[in-house]
Amino acid sequence: MANARLRIVLAEDAVLLREGLIELLERFGQEVVAAVGDSRDLIKAVEEHRPDIVVTDVRMPPDFNDDGLRSAMELRLRHPDLAVLVLTQYAATAYACELLEAGEHSRGGLGYLLKDRIGGVAEFLEAVESVSKGGTVIDPEVVRLMLRRRQMNEPLGRLTSRERSVLGLMAEGKTNADIAAALHVSQPTVAKSIGAIFLKLGLSEGDGHRRVLAVLTFLRS
Repeated sequence: MANARLRIVLAEDAVLLREGLIELLERFGQEVVAAVGDSRDLIKAVEEHRPDIVVTDVRMPPDFNDDGLRSAMELRLRHPDLAVLVLTQYAATAYACELLEAGEHSRGGLGYLLKDRIGGVAEFLEAVESVSKGGTVIDPEVVRLMLRRRQMNEPLGRLTSRERSVLGLMAEGKTNADIAAALHVSQPTVAKSIGAIFLKLGLSEGDGHRRVLAVLTFLRS
């Protein structure tokens, strides 16, 4: 069965990039219900169209600071089921953390990708699809920056080397099968590691989307 057509609100102030993304998304079967160049218009468009996913930049008018990010955070609080994919040139773990924290208990997926590191059209489209289904996709470069800065303190200090590797790949949005292939282990081994991660981070089954909460802990460290 073919995937359902996604209804997308796109927020990007660079006109050529915005038009290119519209053409790309619609060529591959998605529907861009609104495309805006201002963070205020982003909120209006979401309220009007109630899309499946928002794709937005971080820095946008009117202030050209982190207006797009702030609007995305507000929308995640208003609409827990809304998926948000941030597409930016800023490899800032603080931005990714803020977005996760704004919707820590949201059910909608979350993505944070760097424009100049997307390797191909298929990679971008797969990220849109994954986030729309509730997945979390963080650019590997953002994860690497965090890894270099992380100190081995609690609670991540309790994780084994393999568990930290698994958690890092989870932050990149990898599935259990992807993680198993990357680490050359079996999927049951990955599942066991993820169970240990949840236990050591104090995440019970009643904590909702434990995978997102584990990634949030990882990025905060």
